[in-house]
Amino acid sequence: MGASSDFLGGDAGDVAYPFHLFNGKDPGNPETFTAKPGEKIRLRIINAAGDTAYRIGVPGQQLTLTHTDGFPVQHTKVDAVVLGMGERIDALLTVQDGYTPLLALAEGKSQMTYGLISTGTGTAPARESLPTALTGTVVDGGQLTADPSVTLPAKNPYRVHEVRLSGGMMKYDWGINGHRFDMTKPFANAFDLKDGERVEVKFINETMMWHPLHIHGHTFQIGTEGARKDTVIVRPMTTVTVQFDADNPGQWLFHCHNAYHAERGMMGVFSYLS
Repeated sequence: MGASSDFLGGDAGDVAYPFHLFNGKDPGNPETFTAKPGEKIRLRIINAAGDTAYRIGVPGQQLTLTHTDGFPVQHTKVDAVVLGMGERIDALLTVQDGYTPLLALAEGKSQMTYGLISTGTGTAPARESLPTALTGTVVDGGQLTADPSVTLPAKNPYRVHEVRLSGGMMKYDWGINGHRFDMTKPFANAFDLKDGERVEVKFINETMMWHPLHIHGHTFQIGTEGARKDTVIVRPMTTVTVQFDADNPGQWLFHCHNAYHAERGMMGVFSYLS
């Protein structure tokens, strides 16, 4: 308890970790990539954590965001990008001579990890010399705009589902629409749909904590022009509306990508009807 982030709307996480890893390495032994001065490189950044959002950036340089969750977006220059658990971002960076630190700040947790990009000259910066904050233009993937090549064709939704995120820290009774997912009865309280339908889902966060919501088997579009994604941050007391085409028949789980929230019941099923 006590982790807090204005960017995420308050409580930033449930779990304190002794350290954070970048490609499996702790900050005492940072991962080092090699490049040539002036090269434009593409970074594919994946938040593989269970409870921690990361604020990613390079001190003194901007990143150009090009994709989120594998889908192209309108290129956006930022000073940092925040990734919820399960989110991915692609970014372009022009390499400067010497060592370039790529920071991953544990959002709201006052911890960090990092990697280095080296051109073979200069001296690697000491961990203690690295900044502990990344400010300026800061976004998350859900705030980006889809490239027109991947926007869904305009269509009125045939079916609308309200997914109310419920529960809280005190009882740790995380759920959806007041129900905690029961592995022994997976189709209880399922959300029905049919093949070929345009489906609208309203993720309504009625809790005091942010949740990265993830849908299996499909990708959605945020609003009418927002990014194509499969995971989106839903801040406390806000609603994020997404649409997807029901084009992959089966029984598909969706859940909060905070592993502890999902385990305690913030999961549901989109169930195709025959």
